[in-house]
Amino acid sequence: MNLMPRHATGPARAQQGFTLIGLIFWAVVISMLALLVMKVAPALSEFRTIQSMVNKAAREGGSTVPEIRAAYDRYLQIEYGVEAIRSGRDLDVAKEDDKIVIRFAYDKEIALVDPVYLVIKFKGQSK
Repeated sequence: MNLMPRHATGPARAQQGFTLIGLIFWAVVISMLALLVMKVAPALSEFRTIQSMVNKAAREGGSTVPEIRAAYDRYLQIEYGVEAIRSGRDLDVAKEDDKIVIRFAYDKEIALVDPVYLVIKFKGQSK
């Protein structure tokens, strides 16, 4: 009768798993990615808000450039948190093939870790 535990009689197997250094490395990588997402998400949300306001101004704003810019300014008073394009004067309004097209472009500078900044160049037009 063999009184030795069963695992002790077989060949030694290498243990698998994370080392402390590996765990710290992945924690730092995941933390940096989470920080980047948290810093960039508001800028993307602002871009989507501006895009929807521009589309609405192109559809419902009127037929002349001053009417469209005034419509954007009205939508700007309703929306919260739009800082990139603070006035309808910053929009490029044109008429192409009997359709009003509004274009805009701006840069957003995001401070990551001093002195490192991320610059995102946003550009869009009405649909």
